[in-house]
Amino acid sequence: MTSSTLKSVTKNSMRTYVVLNKTALKSASAGAKFDTSKGSNLTSSPMRFFSLPPYIKLQMPSLSPTMEKGNLTKWCKQVGDEVQPGDILAEVETDKATVDFEMQEEGYVAKLLVEEGTQDVELGELVAILVEDKDDIEAFKDFTGKSEAPVETAATPAAPTPAAPTPAAPTPAAPSTTVSAPITPSGDRVFASPLARKLAGEQGVNLSSVEGTGPRGRIVAADLDGASPSAAQTFVSSAPATLAYEDTPLTNMRKIIASRLSESKDTIPHYYVTIDSEIDDLLALRARLNQYSESKISVNDLIIKASALAAIQVPQTNSSWQGDFIRQFADVDMSVAVSTPKGLITPIIREANKKGLQTIATEMKDLAARARENKLKLDEFQGGTFSVSNLGMFGVSHFAAIINPPQACILAIGGSQQRVLPRADAGEGGDLYRVANVLSVTLSSDHRVVDGAEAAIWGQNFKKYLENPELMLL
Repeated sequence: MTSSTLKSVTKNSMRTYVVLNKTALKSASAGAKFDTSKGSNLTSSPMRFFSLPPYIKLQMPSLSPTMEKGNLTKWCKQVGDEVQPGDILAEVETDKATVDFEMQEEGYVAKLLVEEGTQDVELGELVAILVEDKDDIEAFKDFTGKSEAPVETAATPAAPTPAAPTPAAPTPAAPSTTVSAPITPSGDRVFASPLARKLAGEQGVNLSSVEGTGPRGRIVAADLDGASPSAAQTFVSSAPATLAYEDTPLTNMRKIIASRLSESKDTIPHYYVTIDSEIDDLLALRARLNQYSESKISVNDLIIKASALAAIQVPQTNSSWQGDFIRQFADVDMSVAVSTPKGLITPIIREANKKGLQTIATEMKDLAARARENKLKLDEFQGGTFSVSNLGMFGVSHFAAIINPPQACILAIGGSQQRVLPRADAGEGGDLYRVANVLSVTLSSDHRVVDGAEAAIWGQNFKKYLENPELMLL
């Protein structure tokens, strides 16, 4: 047996080490636990641990770049089950999808520390215990994971026990001051700057209780620092108290949708360009292709292809704002909005500009089906460069979509409508008008990245591909 044995467990950058050194081997063979979750424990000094066998800690991993907490929806293994690398230990609901917690090590499940269905489990929180020997499982029957600190033996000078922190003296409350009303020309009117009124509304502060320091007692934004929300400002529904209602708890997905879209509208200078395209030739081409295609090609698949090709020709639309620089992408990873029972998600067609229509159609059907089942993998909905959102199937003629940061553009697609248009080649005595199927789309752009003329040029290219769809086959 070597002088030091190192066991490493890795799960999405969550790493725990169990070290048995020369001094501790005797204790380990007698059933002692050696837990070195902290780097300071990776030493050879003799230490005595609680009487538990060696074990591996499994912590809540980060399964999404934006994940801060996760809901443990289901345990796929139970105490006593053997696990191998690649086995699914649990299903975790992140902010966008339900993701498998995949094992990287082998062993036996000794303890499940989080109940199935638990919400908002913090990243890094201990969720399960793994042991190598099945006979060690019984030792963890009453294990809670809350008392894992090692206790040093007499052979090692005891570290001074930190004194219990002295309770901080309560901060004296600010002396109550009777605030005289600002000088006002009439009644109970309160004078405040527009910014102060906006901040007061957001913070729930009653301006009548704030002393203004501006000219003639005017309340300015700085006066709201430290102001406490007023009970009178607490939101109260204006609906009658007898009106029936139901409160729906927010899912992780709904929380992240609310956060990201609010951030988008608050920080991104949106503007909108609408393009009308005749799609009779496109519909005819689609009908011919579907006679031979193994996967039925939809109008949306053709729009995905046309959008990607137009973005290649106007690369500013296939870029992202990075704070102090703009990143421009070589290929178009197309994010396609899909509605699910839990909210909106955007699976991605990678390198859509390089793929054929049949490939796009096949991938889109698979991604949309798994999105509705909450079974997308992380890399299938994270990292797109351009987005499309289609509401045409709901009878919507046109709309404007909110940009999905850090992308610079999103295309909102309405339904096609038959319109009466003048004939360009109408001769004397001939028909002056014709009927055509017209599709309206609106491109939302980030003005920090895409100028108006560039969005218009993108629209010209997009229109060219829709009205001459054979060009997409080149």
